[in-house]
Amino acid sequence: MQNRNSPLSPENWLADLFSSKAVTRGAVIRRKVRDIERFAGMDRFMAEVHRRGYQVVENSGQIVIFCNRAPVTWLTPPPERFLEKKASPKSFQDFG
Repeated sequence: MQNRNSPLSPENWLADLFSSKAVTRGAVIRRKVRDIERFAGMDRFMAEVHRRGYQVVENSGQIVIFCNRAPVTWLTPPPERFLEKKASPKSFQDFG
């Protein structure tokens, strides 16, 4: 959806976003989800990210774009509440 208050079309907004110095250096940029939705639309934004081969993560209303094709490695494990608890094999002794 295009913002009627923006002088930029969605295509121009995306071109402006992806022409920043950080992008040309292969760094990381961040934008609010609401701004992406307002100025370009999430589908159009994701198509452009995919076309460029970049990776994106979302957290708490913020989108972080890794403007390179290097792998992203998480340095912290996910919280335990998100880990699937696997049932361990039970033996006859476990049931008393």
